[in-house]
Amino acid sequence: MPRIILCCVALLLSMTALPPGSTRAAGDVQKPNVVILFADDLGYGDLGCFGHPTIRTPNLDRMAAEGQKWTQFYAAASVCTPSRAGLMTGRLPIRSGMCGNRRVLFPDSIGGLPDEEITLAEALKAQGYATACVGKWHLGHLPQYLPTSNGFDSYFGIPYSNDMRMWDDKAKMAPLMRNEEVIEVPADQTTLTRRYTAEAVEFIRTNKDRPFFLYMPHTFPHVPLYRSKEFTDTSLRGLYGDVVEELDWSVGRVLDTLRQLEIDERTMVVFTSDNGPWLIMKLNGGSAGLLREGKGCTYEGGMREPTIFWWPGRIPAGTVVADLGSTLDLFVTASKLAGAPVPDDRVPNDRVIDGVDLSPALFGTGKSPRTTMFFYRNLELFAVRKGPYKAHFITQPAYGPGGKVAHDPPELYHLEHDPSEQFNVADQHPDVVADLIREVQRHRETLQPVPSQLDLRPE
Repeated sequence: MPRIILCCVALLLSMTALPPGSTRAAGDVQKPNVVILFADDLGYGDLGCFGHPTIRTPNLDRMAAEGQKWTQFYAAASVCTPSRAGLMTGRLPIRSGMCGNRRVLFPDSIGGLPDEEITLAEALKAQGYATACVGKWHLGHLPQYLPTSNGFDSYFGIPYSNDMRMWDDKAKMAPLMRNEEVIEVPADQTTLTRRYTAEAVEFIRTNKDRPFFLYMPHTFPHVPLYRSKEFTDTSLRGLYGDVVEELDWSVGRVLDTLRQLEIDERTMVVFTSDNGPWLIMKLNGGSAGLLREGKGCTYEGGMREPTIFWWPGRIPAGTVVADLGSTLDLFVTASKLAGAPVPDDRVPNDRVIDGVDLSPALFGTGKSPRTTMFFYRNLELFAVRKGPYKAHFITQPAYGPGGKVAHDPPELYHLEHDPSEQFNVADQHPDVVADLIREVQRHRETLQPVPSQLDLRPE
């Protein structure tokens, strides 16, 4: 099994890895640290640097000024579980069984990320990285699916969404866990952002002299919304703004720690979100800005996310990239930077990696290799983007009135002219429509039937 091989490699590397507190000889080349800061249900328009008029995000704004904004960057899916699976594996969730009719995993689910999937944590651990997951996991809550079974040395957080109740006692909201142990039920959600931040800072300090991978999937701004006393009634945007501004504070603490330890110039930090805003939550939900719709659908507002890359001395400061990118690409990009081999076992396992290496665009040496993006809802392909054009074969509102509608020919939008997807130009570009249809046909030839992990439930 690939996971067994990776663990053996990690064990060999750990024999020569530096212990906490040790130093390296002058001239040693160290692999870059990787930090992924992952919000939950954050909208494209919810940050100051992405245009929000009243939510104050000075730390993220500074991160963008010192780093690089991506304006056409997509999550792997429009809801929690499949989106996180795509980030962790570099594979569309349709390939790993991490999408289904139930859309996400629930506390009564018995499925999770399959053992044969190789996670980014496993890939980097095999290169001698210390690895930690701090925050919301949502890729399976049973022991065999937890972060510590997927390449992470440690885990601190909640196993699924903060609005979910433990199946064995529905009076109890989401539990807080350390590694495989539940340490608090229900989790005190007013303290989560601060406790996550303290945990992340401690991990960075402990591992400052060796390469590390920190995956920090925040609980918020998924509802129910909670913030600490220090951020209560401080934002002009109200409760939602309080929550986002505390997340911004957390980002500042992480970046400040990297600066103070003088390891910022060997650390790549990425900030993005798992999907768009939960619009039916009204004032307790965010904004997709000029984009159409939000969480749960394949319009732009559901999957295009505010994204910032930061790496002082490596990523050109104050740059804006309008090329296509995706959380699917973080697996390949980070693996390449760490010197980890990208899995290439299509025979006999037929493992297709959908991510690409974003390094040319990140470092200003070329364009992003990503030219297409496939948009799934549950088990169906709804849309495809290639270059500036996006074809919708099926449309359906995320929530509320309006059912699923199939389009033949598909609706076509020029997203660089019309990011709000308001003007169907299919009749003006039949050649583009035909090309996108062929692109979908080629994609479907790479798919293999995979049982849905999300739909597994107790007998």
